[in-house]
Amino acid sequence: QVQLVESGGGLAQPGGSLRLSCAASGFTFSKHAMSWGRQAPGEELEWIAGIYSDGSNSYYKDSVRGRFTISRDNAKNTLYLQMNSLKPEDTALYYCGKNPKEIVIFTSSGALVDNWGQGTQVTVSS
Repeated sequence: QVQLVESGGGLAQPGGSLRLSCAASGFTFSKHAMSWGRQAPGEELEWIAGIYSDGSNSYYKDSVRGRFTISRDNAKNTLYLQMNSLKPEDTALYYCGKNPKEIVIFTSSGALVDNWGQGTQVTVSS
């Protein structure tokens, strides 16, 4: 079955950086677009970034565009999220998500994701 295991979360100072990883298994990783989402305390899960199956296109929510970079290594079945210029409002549980198609399909709430991982905590605080 689909398994998505996130890692790399932790505590960072405002203005700092973190790199999240997501190890994928149980499906053909190279044939699916992938996404990152996050959920802050008391908030709904929100989609923040997506990337095509071949890595040719990537998309971002306005709140992270220019600071976060999504990437993937299909040979390693791994998805990444490089987070720079972190802000306290970036504090959340971060999730890796499998998209049902090779391209990112957008919905009214972000992008279509059919499986989410268990999440990794990111806390931005001085």
